[in-house]
Amino acid sequence: MKYGSFDDKNREYVITQPDTPLPWINYLGCQAYFGIISNTAGGYSFYRDARLRRLTRYRYNNVPFDFGGRYVYLRDDESKEFWSPSWQPTRHDLKNYSCRHGMGYTIIGSEYAGIEAHTRYFVPLDENLEIWQLTVTNRRAAKASISAFSSIEFCLWDAQDDATNFQRNFNTGQVEVEDGVIYHKTEYRERRNHFAYFACSEPLAGFDTQREAFLGRYRGWDSPAAVQAGQLTNSIAHGWSPIGAHQVKLELESGETRQIVFLLGYHENPVAEKFDPPGTQTINKKTVKPVIAKYLDPANADAAFEQLRQYWESLLGVFQVATPDIHTNRMVNIWNAYQCMATFNMSRSASFYESGIGRGLGFRDSNQDLLGFVHMAPARARERILDLAATQLPTGGAYHQYQPLTKRGNNDIGGGFNDDPHWLIIGVSAYLKETGDWSILDEPVQYDNEPGSEQPLYEHLQRSFNYTLSRLGPHGLPLIGRADWNDCLNLNCFSDTPGQSFQTTTNKDGKVAESVFIAGLFVHAGRELAAIASRRSLAAEAASYLVEADKMVSVILEHGWDGEWFLRAYNDYGGKIGSKECAEGKIFIESNGYCTLAGIGMEDGRAASALAAVGEHLATKHGIVVQQPAYTRYYLEMGEISSYPPGYKENAGIFCHVNPWIMIGETRLGHGDLAHDYYSRINPSAREAISDLHRCEPYVYAQMIAGKDAPTFGEAKNSWLTGTAAWNYYAIVQWILGVRTTLDGLQIAPVIPRNWPGFTATRVFRGVTYKITIERHGEGNSIALSVDGAPIEGNVVTPPADGRKEVTIKGVLS
Repeated sequence: MKYGSFDDKNREYVITQPDTPLPWINYLGCQAYFGIISNTAGGYSFYRDARLRRLTRYRYNNVPFDFGGRYVYLRDDESKEFWSPSWQPTRHDLKNYSCRHGMGYTIIGSEYAGIEAHTRYFVPLDENLEIWQLTVTNRRAAKASISAFSSIEFCLWDAQDDATNFQRNFNTGQVEVEDGVIYHKTEYRERRNHFAYFACSEPLAGFDTQREAFLGRYRGWDSPAAVQAGQLTNSIAHGWSPIGAHQVKLELESGETRQIVFLLGYHENPVAEKFDPPGTQTINKKTVKPVIAKYLDPANADAAFEQLRQYWESLLGVFQVATPDIHTNRMVNIWNAYQCMATFNMSRSASFYESGIGRGLGFRDSNQDLLGFVHMAPARARERILDLAATQLPTGGAYHQYQPLTKRGNNDIGGGFNDDPHWLIIGVSAYLKETGDWSILDEPVQYDNEPGSEQPLYEHLQRSFNYTLSRLGPHGLPLIGRADWNDCLNLNCFSDTPGQSFQTTTNKDGKVAESVFIAGLFVHAGRELAAIASRRSLAAEAASYLVEADKMVSVILEHGWDGEWFLRAYNDYGGKIGSKECAEGKIFIESNGYCTLAGIGMEDGRAASALAAVGEHLATKHGIVVQQPAYTRYYLEMGEISSYPPGYKENAGIFCHVNPWIMIGETRLGHGDLAHDYYSRINPSAREAISDLHRCEPYVYAQMIAGKDAPTFGEAKNSWLTGTAAWNYYAIVQWILGVRTTLDGLQIAPVIPRNWPGFTATRVFRGVTYKITIERHGEGNSIALSVDGAPIEGNVVTPPADGRKEVTIKGVLS
């Protein structure tokens, strides 16, 4: 069953049934101010850090799941009936309900009792606020008297403290109301210099700032007492739970339309200028009032929305493709690229599944996210790389996560995830290939954000590589540490106490358990670093990296090969994981995927054997599972992976993030049909028709899909914030379509399905627009290229030396 449809022309997904299987969400904002919004107006807003600067309150795992958000109520002042145009929270039987999730905006509307209403939510570029444009139209034959109400619930800034420290928080809430604007200033009197505000463009018939005054005793957002009564009470919050609510009365003639603009925003004052007049406790509003006045003007709000649309037109225009497959086109051109922006901004911190409290930005995660983002905003990618490198430790290791507000490593999690350092090499390499900006390697970057520890970024890469060389195990394979890419493969944890963190609990010295996956990653990173060193005229150094990479290949083939596929790891007892010798967990996707992605075993047939084994043992109609057989009980020596029931998450679930590694491996073997088949199995657009099974949004990737061992085989969870976004984008664009960035130029090497006649694409690369046409004249993958009508040798198109800004490429596959 479908709950909506794609509007590809307008780059929107249009939901037409409000009771979607799970909340189907969108993100507002793409710079510093962000919001999460569901198809029924649920969600919350924050500035930069979802834990430390949360503007509005949201309760996770609520009942209903999605309850609390940006609610608008309409009340017929004659019949006294009230409803919500967004369906939630009142859940009336609405006519023509729709939610249009677009690029950085959401429009939710409906008609009820002859009154049509739509609210457009978005965050203007370069501003720390969100705009709600409520448009109300009277479709009745007679005049209508309507009251419109806005509502939000303020969070007391630190989301974790807000949800736990009630003995304090019930006493600290403070607001000011001036000229109809509600200012939330909890803790502003002390250590904070920031506040939130909630404003309305129209004269108010009333407001409320105390939650109980608005909702009433023992009532919820579905039945606010003040809305039912038709009159807000002008309450001023003193402690308890501050909210913001406005009331506007509308007298609408038949056919008349009125618009109301609401603003929710964040503002900071200089510490020495917090109060006005000085010496009082009144917020200094001199710098925020012009911002409020500007965007309460509907014309300025409309102009800001158009600017946002043009911004996304520019970003998405960097790469556009037309293939015979609509799902490929839709995801590559719109939704996958859009999701990559969300993962870049959020990493894994704030979604409807990630609370924004327990995790910051991940070191591994954010470096991988660059693969899908760097082409859209290289300047921001550069900044992110330098931020990440500054959290690296002097050993070459790294904090696993860091807080986006402070940009400092998260001590609660720490480091010791031994794959982390190599992702910095992968991320920097992707940036260099995209931009050709070699100056980044000479940027001085601190270690652990310690002043005085600055060294060139290139040295950080050297330490990343050497980190593994000083941490090799008994077989010469890299030691796994707390975990590798699979955070749930905790071979040094040995936790038998409830409540312990599998990631941070270590009961072994970590000198035995080894990872074949990290070995494959080390080979890949070493070859990338060698190419970088070579371009810097460091020939001897480049050669040394290749020597070490080749040594590791030999170790993998000797100690990491199980006869038909690559082993996954060795445990603390020295026993094999991912071997035919194992009772459960005989074969894993990660090591087989990454070793083949890195090119290991391509010449001697082992890569082909490994991928064939993946196809036989791990591939399902809904995607490729992590391992088989699933673990049917908890193994102390395995850690969290065996704590999940079979078929879920890392225990034989379909972890969509790693499926692209298999796709890339298949393209390296020339198997375009199978690579695209695997791509299509987890493509959310291609799964739209089974939304009742899939349950998550059909326009973005989910982290995992329940595997074949699960009772809910095919059900997705944890959408949006997943490395699946970047890796699938990278796999389809750079390996299946084969439009691949290199240090020397743009490589054109498609490995597409045999039944495709070809495709066309536009790629903006280093300031040049490349118009690409690929035609299939045979079933193979050999390509002959011509550039601006002239044949060239090879498949790498170097930037034009004469300064041309547009280049035409034609490729013929045979």
